[in-house]
Amino acid sequence: MTANTRATRRNWVDPDDAPELTDAFFERADEYHGGTLIKRGRGRPKSEVTKVAVKLRLDPDLLAALRATGAGWQTRVNDALRATLQLGGKL
Repeated sequence: MTANTRATRRNWVDPDDAPELTDAFFERADEYHGGTLIKRGRGRPKSEVTKVAVKLRLDPDLLAALRATGAGWQTRVNDALRATLQLGGKL
């Protein structure tokens, strides 16, 4: 059996042609401590003020109208409830 003695041609890459490493590159990079991958937390950072999930029964037409206002409707409901309670001196 004859071995293939042809030299393989390798493409030389000039290190000066490497892309510049930006801050965005390092933000996406994996971090290792020795050989151990340090995992970052998933999702967005935790808020200092957490909210509590509640079950609230609403009339269907009221809920439809709230949802029709678009994204962020739950935040707007929270803000409206807070404003109402502040006006009444309850908060």
